[in-house]
Amino acid sequence: MLRALLLSVLLSLNFSAIAGETVHVEMVTSEGSFTLELYPTKAPVTVKNFLNYVDGGHYEGATFYRTVTYANDNGNPKIEVIQGGIGDAADSLFPPIKHESTKETGILHTDGVISMSRFTVGSASSEFFICIGDQPGLDYGESRNPDKQGFAAFGRVVQGMDVVRAINKLPAKSASDDPYTKGQMIAEPAVISKALRK
Repeated sequence: MLRALLLSVLLSLNFSAIAGETVHVEMVTSEGSFTLELYPTKAPVTVKNFLNYVDGGHYEGATFYRTVTYANDNGNPKIEVIQGGIGDAADSLFPPIKHESTKETGILHTDGVISMSRFTVGSASSEFFICIGDQPGLDYGESRNPDKQGFAAFGRVVQGMDVVRAINKLPAKSASDDPYTKGQMIAEPAVISKALRK
């Protein structure tokens, strides 16, 4: 009886470990819903940080506020992404996180991959972006950032990529406080009404 109980516990623990290899998050936006698959075993720090915002309800009411296309991109190499988050309100929530580069995680910036926005290495907090098409210029060693550390990818869209593409096509304003984002700020941002684990 004891042996059977121990076997049951071990099987349960093994299943939990397997189940813990991915985490699914649903984002409901004003343009529709999509599902993210996150990889905590590959990018533990980044996934934990993102889930802190999700589990705390901090992305509810946040927006996708920036759309970068090959036509309006002001950087090099050109990329296509949508950027979202809670902006300056994040400053008082959680501290910035350690940078987990694509060299470290093996998660490259391919179509549908979600990654952390940042300025300097170690400055990422609440803002993130999703790739439209493959964007190798955002990986470690590439020149999109002068430091060549790339961005910290930590998951991908597994359902609802059509919604992501629809957000990418939303009209953008030409004005911006920063020349780098000129022509990329969405005129009517896509609002995130819910972000929750599935």
